[in-house]
Amino acid sequence: MPSTPTLAELAADLDSGRTSARKLVDACLARIADPSGEGMRTFIHVDAEAAIEAAEAMDRLREVKAAPSPYAGIPVSIKDLFDIKGQVTRAGSRALDDSAPAETDAIVVARLRRAGFVVIGRTNMTEFAYSGIGINPHYGTPKSAWQRGVGHVPGGSSSGAAVSVVDGMAHGALGTDTGGSCRIPAAFNGIVGFKPTQRRIPLDGAVPLSFSLDSFGPLARTVNCCAVLDAVLADETFAPLQPRPIKGMRLAVPTTVVLDELEEPVARAFERALETLSRQGALIERIAVPEFLDVAVINAKGGFSGAESYAWHRYLIASKGDIYDPRVVSRIMRGESQSAADYIDLIGARRSLIARTEKRIAPYDALILPTTANTPPRIADLADDKAFTKANLLALRNCTLINVIDGCAISLPAHRDGEVPVGLMLAASGGSDRRIFELAAGIEGGIRD
Repeated sequence: MPSTPTLAELAADLDSGRTSARKLVDACLARIADPSGEGMRTFIHVDAEAAIEAAEAMDRLREVKAAPSPYAGIPVSIKDLFDIKGQVTRAGSRALDDSAPAETDAIVVARLRRAGFVVIGRTNMTEFAYSGIGINPHYGTPKSAWQRGVGHVPGGSSSGAAVSVVDGMAHGALGTDTGGSCRIPAAFNGIVGFKPTQRRIPLDGAVPLSFSLDSFGPLARTVNCCAVLDAVLADETFAPLQPRPIKGMRLAVPTTVVLDELEEPVARAFERALETLSRQGALIERIAVPEFLDVAVINAKGGFSGAESYAWHRYLIASKGDIYDPRVVSRIMRGESQSAADYIDLIGARRSLIARTEKRIAPYDALILPTTANTPPRIADLADDKAFTKANLLALRNCTLINVIDGCAISLPAHRDGEVPVGLMLAASGGSDRRIFELAAGIEGGIRD
């Protein structure tokens, strides 16, 4: 495996001259091109020439003390859901092959470029972002970092985003999160993934899954790396994180839904993390959150994702439905049976759910829960649709709760070296992003002891 420097370490190396943007890009391109690696399945498109040109431009700017940020020249990957000027946005599908190239960058891509980050390529994903597993029948499925010789799913839908970071093909990744698509791949690959409060980051320039639930976030190696990228995406000035002391943290473990059907390695790593935090002075309370039971009711007919994705896809499915992954199109088509009245009911139910949940969790600094109920299943075991559906629902369940309540959340690695990857999630009400980063920074180094 390649070295895994943080963004801060890379910025220091660039500033001191120990490395250059061109060297960083060349190293990432070499990793992508390695025939023994996952590059061919991780990336749908790599624009090596443009990445090299951008890197050399950042090196010249740094030479004259004009680099746009300390991170200028660091390569990042972009999920195939986002527009990049001059490129076709396929969203992990073949149904958009004949679409016109994008005329402009998505706003978040433009913000990354403005900070000097180098776009290394477009990463693979679940077709149209519609699953938490990461399997793609069109472009192949990149393997999770766990037991690569066996072949485990990478998590979705930002599958290539996570693998690009863990394999050193990029030093950060832009993903999306509608029901866990940043956090699940992070958990399945042992890195960090952040789902921001939706309203903080504009959704322009990306193929939507559900405009009510979609959010754009980073995947990276550390909490601080994600915080840096998040600030760029939100067009905010990055302020160094002040890690919260573990002693005195008030953390709530929801006992409703989120602890059901946990696989044994997940339950073991989660309880071990709770015990470690408790020994260090965290105040941990197990609480019922009956509002979480409402999420299954909201999603019974396909929920917002079904209704809103069907509205976007219905004409494309009429002409090219046979090209779609059957597992994706079947989920989109659940929205066909929803009426306008059903959709209006969804809006009211969600509004009530958010208000009631925010009131219940207000006394606590954050909720703490397993990111997923399962560990990354073997790709070969999911050929059966029933097995796929079960694994997908277990992967999405806990993360989806936070999207529906319009919250923010981060997934941290909770496993020890040599163990199957397990994610620990901290979550809170919308607008609590900075607090979540500070809490996560405080516990990041200690929960795996």
